[in-house]
Formats: sequence, structure tokens, C-alpha cells
Amino acid sequence: MPKSFLAPNALVGIFLLLFTAAIAIAGPWLAPYDPQAFDALNRLQGPSFTHLLGTDQFGRDLLSRILNGAPTTVLFGVFATLLGVSIGAIIGVIAGVAGGKIDNAIMRILDGLLAVPELLFTLLIVTVLGGGMGQAMLAVAVAFAPGMARISRSAVLSVRTRDYVRAAVARGESGIYIVVREVLPNALGPIIVESTIRVSFAIMIGATLGFLGLGAQPPSTEWGLMVAEARQFMFRNPWCVAIPGIFIAMSALGFNLFGDALRDSLDPRRSH
Repeated sequence: MPKSFLAPNALVGIFLLLFTAAIAIAGPWLAPYDPQAFDALNRLQGPSFTHLLGTDQFGRDLLSRILNGAPTTVLFGVFATLLGVSIGAIIGVIAGVAGGKIDNAIMRILDGLLAVPELLFTLLIVTVLGGGMGQAMLAVAVAFAPGMARISRSAVLSVRTRDYVRAAVARGESGIYIVVREVLPNALGPIIVESTIRVSFAIMIGATLGFLGLGAQPPSTEWGLMVAEARQFMFRNPWCVAIPGIFIAMSALGFNLFGDALRDSLDPRRSH
């Protein structure tokens, strides 16, 4: 295992990432109660032996809702990032390989899009498309694409002048062969690292959209929506707001720290 993964921050990130993956995969089956079951006699209760994390404004068990909402929240971040990375990588590779006027035209458009903050860009797209998880995921992916395109282009530009690429050109290999077999495999490192880190941003943006009512819709157990529904009761029972907020932060922190460790392992100079 690379030394960068043995650093304290990296170990914390790996633990949080494994924990997040575990509850995202098995959460709904581990929930002790029905996450939608009302219990009017136990509204806004703190942690107890009966309800380990307390209850919300309708008496619903918070632990069950957190476990049930984990797949929605985490997979939203993962799939939105994968979609954004795929779009951005294709654009970046085309720009980096084509060069010249095509590269200049693509990069000028991307520069204009990058001037808009990602959250604001996402809100704009969701406003046009309408609320919902599918629309929110597409909005996050589109907002991520320009940044990923720039990173992909930079990675391609650093690779296409290497000797093994020139050797492939000298052998008379086709352009598609050179891109697929020589350029892409050696440019994937920065793209993978940036993708891992961006999952954390996607999770937070998804939670923000849920909080604003532009992402997940009731009766979803998405964590951002849980915070939004319980915020007016936070002074009576802060747990119903704090618990989903803590899980959002833990998930984002896990992906972020793991991405930092992965970056250091692929580029040891950064760790020094």
C-alpha cells in the first residue's frame, strides 16, 4: 500500500468512505423501523434505547430514515459525478487531441461556463428543467463537465508529446488507436483523482438542492430533504437536523480525504 494511504488523514478518509459505502449498500436492510411509520406519541424525542438517534417531527425513527436515505444521497453524488466526468472527459480529450482552432473554440466556451460558480450554475439548470432527483443529477453533471473537460485536456496535452505516442504515430497507427491505447490510459490518473474529490461536492450540492426543494421530493428520505423538513423544529429537538447534517459531512469528508490520498499516491511530489 502506498505510504500516502497510511497517513492519518488518509486512514480517516478510508474509514469514512468504507462506512459510507456500507450504509449505502446495506442501509435499507439494517433499518430497525419503517422509515415512514408515524408515531404521534414519540415526536421529537432525543436518542434513547428505543430510538438510538431520536425521532423527527412525526415520530419517525431517525436512524431508520438515515439508513434508508443513504443510497439516495450517496448514489446521487456518485452517478452525477460519473455522468459529469464522462461528458467533460470526452470534450477535454477532443480539445486536447484536435488542438488548433477546435481547441481554442472549445476552451473559450468552457472558460465562459467556468466563470459561473458551480452551485449557481446548477440552480440555474434545475430552475429551467424543474425539480426532481433526475433533473438535479443532470444539472450537477452539466455543472461539473466544464471543469472536468479542462482537467482532461491538460492531462491529454501532457501525454500526447511523450515518446510512446510519437512512436505510435511513426508506426502509422490510426488516430482512434492512439487516443484509446496510448493517450487515454496514461491520462486517466488526474481524471480519477478529480472524480473522487468531486463526489463530495456532488453529495453536498445534492443535499443543498434537496434542502431548497429542488432535488428529492417528499416522502423521500434523502438527507438534505430531511434537514429541510425538520429545520423549523430544530430548537425543540436539534437532533433531527444535526443527525442528517453530520452524515452529509461525514460522507463528503470521506470522499475528499480519500481523493487527497489518491492524488498524493499518483504524484508523490505533492506530498512533499
